[in-house]
Amino acid sequence: MHNLAYKDVEPEHDRFHLVKQEVKNESEYRGNYPGIVGESDGILKVFSIVEKVADSDSIILINGATGTGKGLFAKAIHNQSYRKDKPFITINCGAIPENLLESELFGHERGAFTGATSAKPGKFELADHGTIFLDEIGDMSPDLQVKLLRVLEENEFERIGGTKTICVDTRVIAATHQDLENKVASGEFREDLYYRLCVIPIMLPPLKERRKDIPLLISYFINQLKSSKQLSVKGISDEAMDMLTAYSWPGNIRELKNYVERLVVLNNGHTISSFELDPKFHSAQLSPQNVSVELSSDGICFNTAVKNYERALILQSLEKSRWIKKNAAKLLHLKRTTLVEKIKRHNIEPIA
Repeated sequence: MHNLAYKDVEPEHDRFHLVKQEVKNESEYRGNYPGIVGESDGILKVFSIVEKVADSDSIILINGATGTGKGLFAKAIHNQSYRKDKPFITINCGAIPENLLESELFGHERGAFTGATSAKPGKFELADHGTIFLDEIGDMSPDLQVKLLRVLEENEFERIGGTKTICVDTRVIAATHQDLENKVASGEFREDLYYRLCVIPIMLPPLKERRKDIPLLISYFINQLKSSKQLSVKGISDEAMDMLTAYSWPGNIRELKNYVERLVVLNNGHTISSFELDPKFHSAQLSPQNVSVELSSDGICFNTAVKNYERALILQSLEKSRWIKKNAAKLLHLKRTTLVEKIKRHNIEPIA
């Protein structure tokens, strides 16, 4: 396993170059995970589970917040299975009206309802011998939950308006951002269906628990943009990278990807600096309570960890003292001149 922890290298864009090269190596190492980049303990655990269950026919339930990559992992599971040369069919159960979802899933015969001018196969038929990915399964209505349970139990169904029983050999992967156990307790989700779906549960960690992966993801997205859209950017400064790493990213990887695209598109071909970031990223600079130290089997860059923690302490002392350096120095038991030198070294400035 490659050590992907970035290191402080001068000048700033050299560190970006190092991260870029390591991401390339990671992509080569995990060729079955296109679009998925990470080396944090949480994501490595997910990789381990995927590798164990991909080639089985067990039903998988992927749980994770919006934007954590549930669809990418579902596709990766399919690509590593013996069904990889067969169809991979996706349907978002929360994006289709209830009266149309049944037809989308199971198909219909001609004349089954107004507008059904011809017979149409459903997603389960189209995914025969392949994989069907039921995204946002938690939004499915109780009536459809009953019909889905039958398919999972018996591998058969009838089209709407039809009498012929159709048998399929389809591997099912479901996903949701909701807590299905709570929905079961409240009566919104069938308990028997929940246990049928939750044969192999996979929990994707939110990005705020994967801070170690944020520099890798940023570099990966920049490389993608440079390649696919012919956009020019030299790299990203240490300070900008630290600010983006400290942010909580409530929209997870999707939010990060879109923001990186904005930065690259608006950049004029130079190194992305902290001055180009939105104010919310300045206010998210690392504080001691959210500095995450994750010592994996591959180790950690000690100097970077110490630097981040020192910066976090200085920021907190400045905030508590309302940016009066004399008072901040007292909180840290430092001389004022020593604190001023450290502030300059870390390029710390008050937020306007």
